[in-house]
Amino acid sequence: MSREDWYRNEEWNKEIEEAFFVKLKRARRKEQYLRIQASIIAPIYPDVALTLLELYFTLDDKFDHAQAYCDMATAYLTQSKISKALDSYTHALEREKEYPNLKTDAYILYPLTIVENKLCHLYQSADLVLESHKSRLLFPIDHFRWHAAKAIVEYNCGKNDIASSHASIALDAAKIKKSGFRFHQKLGLVGKEFRGIVKELRVIYQ
Repeated sequence: MSREDWYRNEEWNKEIEEAFFVKLKRARRKEQYLRIQASIIAPIYPDVALTLLELYFTLDDKFDHAQAYCDMATAYLTQSKISKALDSYTHALEREKEYPNLKTDAYILYPLTIVENKLCHLYQSADLVLESHKSRLLFPIDHFRWHAAKAIVEYNCGKNDIASSHASIALDAAKIKKSGFRFHQKLGLVGKEFRGIVKELRVIYQ
């Protein structure tokens, strides 16, 4: 790892932590480095990520708050703390209302987390978020996640025909092998981590 990547550690131990905070102490934009480092290790070292994010939120620069809340949600999901993750996504969405030029994936991760965990009592909330952000879909993975969440919500509301239509769109998006962007053909494609949802969508589509 180069000197410039001192805040992009994929592993974490006492030695790395000490080196990180030595560099951080000298840095001018501490907030940015804390958030980026936390985002990288959130799926592996959630406790460390949350500690870094707590420190981030004590600092003055509020530019990246929405994404910081999403990173916090990732850490909570790694810990299986679903409720806290949803709260973090909610904070991210609220932050986006205050600063609409700074967007995150909270609009789709919030409802997707709800349907993946079968939190039926929150399906209406998930649907409201989906409907209020449907104009933001860009990449195949965006269309897949949005329509997948929508299909599951509608199916559980007994609207089988509407659910089947959304499931069909999501399944088509999952088959796309090229993003359509000239220099980034692999960007925004649906990965194997969604196999469980794809299986559920096939049941809905039948």
